[in-house]
Amino acid sequence: MAEESESKQSAVESMMEKISQKIHGHDSSSSSDSDSDHEKPASPSSVKAKIYRLFGRERPVHHVLGGGKPADVFLWRNKKISAGVLGGATAIWVLFELIEYHLLALICHISILCLALLFLWSNAHTFIHK
Repeated sequence: MAEESESKQSAVESMMEKISQKIHGHDSSSSSDSDSDHEKPASPSSVKAKIYRLFGRERPVHHVLGGGKPADVFLWRNKKISAGVLGGATAIWVLFELIEYHLLALICHISILCLALLFLWSNAHTFIHK
């Protein structure tokens, strides 16, 4: 009975060794004797990418942020658009927090301004095309 359990254990251990060798790429049943034949040389770009990535990341931050224009704005790749977004957000913050302007009042003032501009444009249009 003890011999059967030992043979089962040795069979399990040998199976585990074979699996681990397959996973790690060191198959002992191959015809070549050197392990260097199995290893592929790493390309310089992949080595460079691994070295210069912060915290061992695999993807660049631009791809993590979704790529495209929003990622460009967050990463300041287009400085004019990024500065415009920052300036607009600062202006909105100043309006609502420092001056304590209300959103409903802002919407009403914008709609009154648009209505006045449309009225003036329609009157100017009739005088221009007479």
